[in-house]
Amino acid sequence: MGNVIQERLSALRKLMKEKKIDAYLIPTDDFHASEYVGAHFACRKYMTGFTGSAGTAVICRDMAGLWTDGRYFIQAEQQLQGSTITLHKMGEPGVPAVHEFLYSHLEEGQCLGFDGRTVSTKEAEKLKIRLGEKGVTLACSEDLVGSIWTDRPPLSCEPVKELDVKWTGRSRREKCEDIRRAMEEKGADLFVLTSLDDIAWLLNIRGGDVPCNPVVLSYLVMTREKVMLFANEKAFPDSVKEALHADGVTIHPYDDVYEYVKKTEAGKTVLLCKEKVNSLLTACIPTEVKILDEENLTFLPKAVKNPAEVENEKIAHIKDGVAVTKFIYWLKKNVGKMTITELSAAEYLNGLRAQQEHFCGNSFEPIISYGSHAAIIHYSATPETDIHIEAEGLLLADTGGQYLEGTTDVTRTIVMGPVTEEQKLYFTAVLRGTLNLAAARFRYGCRGWNLDYLARGPLWEMGKDFNHGTGHGVGYYLNVHEGPNGFRWKMVPERNDSAVFEEGMITSDEPGYYVEGEYGIRHENLIVCKKAEKNEFGQYMCFEHLTMVPFDLDGIVPEQMTARERALLNTYHRKVYENISPYLNGEEREWLKEATREI
Repeated sequence: MGNVIQERLSALRKLMKEKKIDAYLIPTDDFHASEYVGAHFACRKYMTGFTGSAGTAVICRDMAGLWTDGRYFIQAEQQLQGSTITLHKMGEPGVPAVHEFLYSHLEEGQCLGFDGRTVSTKEAEKLKIRLGEKGVTLACSEDLVGSIWTDRPPLSCEPVKELDVKWTGRSRREKCEDIRRAMEEKGADLFVLTSLDDIAWLLNIRGGDVPCNPVVLSYLVMTREKVMLFANEKAFPDSVKEALHADGVTIHPYDDVYEYVKKTEAGKTVLLCKEKVNSLLTACIPTEVKILDEENLTFLPKAVKNPAEVENEKIAHIKDGVAVTKFIYWLKKNVGKMTITELSAAEYLNGLRAQQEHFCGNSFEPIISYGSHAAIIHYSATPETDIHIEAEGLLLADTGGQYLEGTTDVTRTIVMGPVTEEQKLYFTAVLRGTLNLAAARFRYGCRGWNLDYLARGPLWEMGKDFNHGTGHGVGYYLNVHEGPNGFRWKMVPERNDSAVFEEGMITSDEPGYYVEGEYGIRHENLIVCKKAEKNEFGQYMCFEHLTMVPFDLDGIVPEQMTARERALLNTYHRKVYENISPYLNGEEREWLKEATREI
């Protein structure tokens, strides 16, 4: 692969020279600032060979670099071998951020190029200001990768479906009315929305244009009177088009949004989020138009699940819990007796999920990682890396499903056979963190960084840690990663997950511990925020487990846990048995009874 990447870099540099571009920026993003992107938008992957979901490439005449975060350090080091691309580990001491690198590397009179459709307005503005200090210019409409990518996949056009109100809890018309009221309060004449999950949520539609994320490639512009959806009309069945039209939503060609905003009348006010709307689209808005840069009006309402969505999610997690529990039973029963690999295990689990009513696919590429592979936080097995699962050590299974009733995301570290005392020590410490965070009781107004210590505490007391956030928000039959709620121990400006916890927010709770080249441990449940008591000190909040899958008692050292922690685990396991056992056969039920026994 290294030689192929070198050839692509050579072709790109030749084009850069023709265009008089000295450095070329290639982010992961599509035209909608999506975390995961469809095949048509995988330019960074095409140019570097790195397949992780987060990272930025910079190609210069004399060097090439890739910036990514701690989740992907090990993976990136492996995938960049032989490519001549240097890995820059974001957040590590002495590693400059992308913008600082560009500032130090480029000289006066040189030019930075990028495809403005893939760079947010906010980032483009920062680059213009920072690099402008040195007299560096920007070429913002250059899709150079598209020029050399001869077999580039076309834009996706998967069928669109409408979600019934019994799934969404609120109608499209009601949601649009709420957004218009918010527009009026802010004095906005137009609301430009480009985030795919926000559009899908607002219009109660789902698609398949991004793998595992049921979204529709589209832009949306809302005025006080109408809603214009810019998308490929071929993806919409007549029934969906008619339903949208009945609610005042008209469909226009996908690329026409750029011409539409150019015609915005002088003196009008456009509300958009510069962190999410691409820089080329914003540049098309006339200078006489006022731009109100605020978070998307849909962002918080989407994250606060309504009562119907929460109840549906509970059903989704029982279905998912049945599948994952059956999977763990099957693994433990058959490991060492039949050939099981990481890929075949993932396929078996997918089959179990597919048996569940209303299953609509995985919520992300499954992470079934055995042994040392589990130390690679976002490892995904390929035919080249696939290994056999043996009757020893630890297996990490981080997987999730999409159902009409909601989105799931669960991680279990499963004991396959004999494990070391060290592995049990950290297995237990990580589980203690998971249980303690889920059991938090706190005053309204807390954010993720107020509560994160509950999860990291057992590891920090041992002088250990993990190099990723403790939890992220989760969508409703939408993106498995969703803001603005999350857990992390420090403020990270580029992560929009620091909101106050509201009733109805669903968040993952997933501490871990990893030893490179040896093993990895992670325990993950989804938890929903609820109101607790209200007294003279104010409103108290708490969490409720949604995930219904047993933790592996074979990896636990009970003596390492406090009496409260053991009680938390026992209570959780009783609930798992009550919810899951009715859907198991006799042998599975007996196994689950033992697997959820009190300790």
